[in-house]
Amino acid sequence: MLKLERTAVMNLENAMRGARNPMNSWARSDSAYDEDGNYILGENDLGLAKRLCAGGSDDRKFIRQIFVSVDITGPLYWWKEFDTYKVGTVANSTSTMHKIHSKPIELSDFSYDHMNETSLKSLKALIVVLEELRSKFVETKDKTYWYSLIQLLPESYEQMRTVTLNYEVLRNMFHARQFHKLDEWHILCDWVRSLPYASELIIGDEQK
Repeated sequence: MLKLERTAVMNLENAMRGARNPMNSWARSDSAYDEDGNYILGENDLGLAKRLCAGGSDDRKFIRQIFVSVDITGPLYWWKEFDTYKVGTVANSTSTMHKIHSKPIELSDFSYDHMNETSLKSLKALIVVLEELRSKFVETKDKTYWYSLIQLLPESYEQMRTVTLNYEVLRNMFHARQFHKLDEWHILCDWVRSLPYASELIIGDEQK
């Protein structure tokens, strides 16, 4: 399971202005802010953006300057795959090392939406053990309990990270992962589709 919250898209105006720098065509820009503060691309600017995106990674480098910040909560097994995208991403995560013992361990801390009855039963039994280890560590400060807790923690444990990336990174993610077997990637791709001008700047014709 994956949850994406508090999305912010930034710098679209500056990125679009930069896209016009090579031809000094700023006078043709026809974009403006609407009454809600959203930057709306005009017909000229959107047409230019689509042509540049269709021209390949060198031509569409302006989308690297469209930044996105979002809070993502997902299981550790999904974060391992996300971490292959190192270039153009920054992430600050909640700390498993420092905070795993700070609250009771509960079923809601894990992704279990695809577990069958046997797996779910095993997870619930494991949570009892994990919570016992956590309580013992809080009580005694004995590091062996803490290590046992960390090393026993399953990959379905969920972690929240505040992630900053750009439209080029999202384009790479979308086209590489849109047909992935993990549902978490499908949730992320659906979120990508919801971003401003995602159809023109991120998805393009490569999906077809």
